Amino acid sequence: MVAQHFAHVDTWVFDLDNTLYPPSADLFGQMDARFSAYVARLTGLDHASARKLCVDYWVEYGSTLTGLMAHHDIDPHHFLADVHDIDISHLEEDAALLSAINRLSGRKIVFTNGSQNHAKRVLAARGLTRAFDAVYGVEHADFKPKPNHDAFSRVFAKDGVTPTVAAMFEDEARNLAVPHALGMRTVHVHTDPDGSDHIHHHTDHLADFLSQLAR
Repeated sequence: MVAQHFAHVDTWVFDLDNTLYPPSADLFGQMDARFSAYVARLTGLDHASARKLCVDYWVEYGSTLTGLMAHHDIDPHHFLADVHDIDISHLEEDAALLSAINRLSGRKIVFTNGSQNHAKRVLAARGLTRAFDAVYGVEHADFKPKPNHDAFSRVFAKDGVTPTVAAMFEDEARNLAVPHALGMRTVHVHTDPDGSDHIHHHTDHLADFLSQLAR
């Protein structure tokens, strides 16, 4: 029955981290440590204070990077290269997810608050590179992160996305508010359901959910 809600969709937009791979891979465990180390080097703060500043900026701005750019005038390219220098060798190819994405009719893109290079590395490790027509990182949104409206408008303009015939898959519930307001079908990919009005659907298994939508 869920397929009827996606009958109009011709563009499928996917977040990357904790969406196109399971949270159990814990890439954020590595990235969080690198965030804190970067901020500690930049500011001279101890590890705990640096970690708190990372979180504070993420809450206020949508990403630690945005807060650092606003208050510390950092080079975003240098920051992204540093924090994404992580081990992803434990990621496994996902044939079921690849098949489910390939069976969707229409254009399929990735839009992440990370860098395009990080996204391409992860997609390759997951065996999903050829499943997507385009991959957009935060640099394509002029370093405006989700959940900001400008992030979506910039990337969607670049790709030619018409939100009213598009769907968004995302693990961060707050990042689905703008897509919902734009008229997109929204899917929260997470182990815990979120009852927010801007979320149409929830799944804790993306491949299974997508397999219901093929047409």
